[in-house]
Formats: sequence, C-alpha cells, structure tokens
Amino acid sequence: MSDSAAAKPAGRTILASTIAKPYIEEVTKGVQALDFTPKLVGLLANDDPAAQMYASWTGKTCESLGFHYEVVNVNKNDLEATLIRANKDPSIHGIMVYFPVFGDKQDQYLQQLIAPEKDVEGLNFLYYHNLYHNVRFLDPPHNQQKSILPCTPLAMVKILEYLGVYNTILHYGNRLYGKKVLVVNRSEIVGRPLAALLANDGATVYSVDINNVQQFTRGDDLSEHRHKVIDLDPSEASLEKLVPTCDVIITGVPSDSYKFPTELVRHGTVVINFSSSKNFNDDIKLKAGLYVPSIGKVTIAILLRNLLRLIDNERIRKEKTAAEAASS
Repeated sequence: MSDSAAAKPAGRTILASTIAKPYIEEVTKGVQALDFTPKLVGLLANDDPAAQMYASWTGKTCESLGFHYEVVNVNKNDLEATLIRANKDPSIHGIMVYFPVFGDKQDQYLQQLIAPEKDVEGLNFLYYHNLYHNVRFLDPPHNQQKSILPCTPLAMVKILEYLGVYNTILHYGNRLYGKKVLVVNRSEIVGRPLAALLANDGATVYSVDINNVQQFTRGDDLSEHRHKVIDLDPSEASLEKLVPTCDVIITGVPSDSYKFPTELVRHGTVVINFSSSKNFNDDIKLKAGLYVPSIGKVTIAILLRNLLRLIDNERIRKEKTAAEAASS
C-alpha cells in the first residue's frame, strides 16, 4: 500500500453549511408566513475579530432570508443604556450582544438585562433555569410557549442529531444513553449549558476546563429529569484516560495556540470544533469518523429559529390576554 493510500482519511469532514440547510429552510418558511419583517439588533462593543466576523455572517444571513438586521457599534460604557432602549423599542424583535465586553461579572449582568421576550441567544436566567432543570415550556401545563435554548449549545445538539449520534430508536430525552462525550470548554455561555443539555439527553459528559474535569450525568436512573455534576479525581480524570473512551469530542478553546492531542483520539470518534480558532491539527481527519471543523452557520440558523420562536411566544401571549379580556 502506498503512503498516500495509507494516509487517506476513512472518515468524512462535514461542513456546517450542509447541516444548516434544513434549519435555513424552516426559518425561510417561518419568516414568509409573517405579515411583517422581523428585526434583529446586534450590539457590538468590542474589537474581537471573531465577534466582528460573527456579526458580518449574521447580517448577511438575516438579509438573505428576509429579516432586517442592524449591527450597532457602541462604546462598552454606553452599552447598558443602549440595551435598555432596545428592550423598549417595539420595532425590535430580537437582541443579541457580542460577548465578551468587560470579560467579568458585568457581562453576566448585561446578559440578564436583555428582555427575555427579545433574548434570541437564550442567555437570560429564566431560560438557563429551564435548561438546567430540563423544563421545555414557559407556560405549563398548557405547554404552548417553548423555552428558548442558548443558540450555540442547541446548534451542537442539532449537529449531533444530523451526524446520527442521537439514537432515534430510543425514547425522546434518552437518545444519548450510553454515549460518552468530552467537552473542552466550560464557559457559562456555551460549555456548561452544552454539557447539561447532553446529560439531560442521557449522555455521560466530561466537562474539561483549565482547573479540573467535571462529570455531567443523569445518574444511574434514566427516569431522572435533570443532570447531576461531580468533580472527578484528577488522578483518574486525565485526558489520557478519558479521551480514548469517548464517542464524541467537542472543543471550544478561543486560542490559536491550543491544539487538541490527536494521538489520544480513537479511530471513528465524532469530532466537532465550535471555537473560531482551529482547535485540531489536520491529522485529526485520519482519526475522526466524522469531523465538523466549525459550526457558525448552524448557530446563526438556530439563532434565527429562536427569534421566530420568540415572535410566536409573543403571539400566543397576546391571544391569551385578548381571550381573557373578552371573557371578563
């Protein structure tokens, strides 16, 4: 066998644009069914090239699908006031902020300042609470208004569904039963909620950050409705021991210098990178069964899907209010 034949990848590289197609079609039909043009505003208060690239992608996708998108460049010290005005502006249907801004707890405050009914990224405490407690609707027991999930973790779920990692023979909510997933990122915006989502669907998730490794599970009983988290003993939870046992490896390290150790990855593993930085060397293609090098286009499609859900939730609330007023 020649060297070139020996080095030919057995797996496949899957592009985000391919995975995003059905969600783009869903969003296109949804916006065409409206009798107005939804408006999304992105507030940009930093010089991060990744944020600027994401804002550009979002704008191009919005305009091509029939949404109106406006990026507002603001000084970070004026961001709070700008955000409050956007919350009160009835012409704005969705708001997103390109984080990080201050890079500390003030960013968390700004996340909570976005009105829940306009929070397309699902970062509000209401939505996080529902995610971590596996609550799917805002209005039980009617269950008409869907809770909004953070768009990047939800995009990751949709990618895993597309790749066949979710076992559709199993009952909904248990379709990752028996799967082991490693997530290298435990940010409050992506890594932690992603680990919770996957654990809520039955997976064992190893959440890795600079300090330690945590294990997210639903415990031994699949009847549990929310995830459990434990800190793992460092001597038992090294990458060398965990990585070869994992079915899926997901990275989101915002550093051009970081590279995941390919030699630890077993052949046939599903590998996904959601960082704007390239977290894997090219030789990962010789190990991965399926490799998704970036997910941006799926994330934007899910963000617009969230926007349509917010609009639909608002319609349901107005109809309920009108019905209650008519019957009183």
